[in-house]
Amino acid sequence: MRIGIIGGSGVYDVDELKNISENNLITPFGIFEYIMGEYENKEVVFVTRHGKGHTLPPHMISYKKIIWGMKELGVEKIIATSASGSLNLNMKPGDFVIIDQFIDFTDSREITFFDTPGNVVHTDMTEPYCEYLRILIKDIMMALNLSFHEKGTYVTMNGPRYETKAEINMLKILGGDIVGMTGTPEVILANEMKICYASIGIVTNFAAGISDKKISHEEVIEMMDKKIPILKKVIFEVIKKIDINK
Repeated sequence: MRIGIIGGSGVYDVDELKNISENNLITPFGIFEYIMGEYENKEVVFVTRHGKGHTLPPHMISYKKIIWGMKELGVEKIIATSASGSLNLNMKPGDFVIIDQFIDFTDSREITFFDTPGNVVHTDMTEPYCEYLRILIKDIMMALNLSFHEKGTYVTMNGPRYETKAEINMLKILGGDIVGMTGTPEVILANEMKICYASIGIVTNFAAGISDKKISHEEVIEMMDKKIPILKKVIFEVIKKIDINK
């Protein structure tokens, strides 16, 4: 079994790995570029969601390529990260959120592997995020005495623009806790491929209208830069504790 890491905004390297190699894999959806390495005698596949140098906006990412590539390489568990804006006053900038539900407001994205006539599959999404990984993440965050929330509903917007105040008010009414641009279809595709998938949301700012100032990409990256060392500590502690037989 291999373990996958999908790094969102700000998570561009995995220096913690040993025996690192950069590799390519040809998939039906393009060339999957990834890093392979070892940690605690476990093989880890790492990919930057936005590509090298953060060149891909959220709506242009090939999520199918990423998940297909992970599956082809034998990845059975994925830990993903996501910079997020908060709709919930209890979820403050700097907090971590162990996402347990999503609401999808994206459009024009390839959202399923089952899009061929004659191959009709309906995948259950009652609990889209892997409970096994979520519990491990929670235990590590508690041990590290971090400010985190063990549940949270992630709303995916298409981007690349940020949301209006009216949109944020709507999303709050619908039960959203945090908002981002990359959570779906990634989690959907992982479930279709039967990969145990968990995502850690990092609250970088309050969303439009909740904050009294305009949203900027710079403040998102500034908060991520502060939190990345802690986030990576959590991820690799989780990897250390993953039972490869489960």
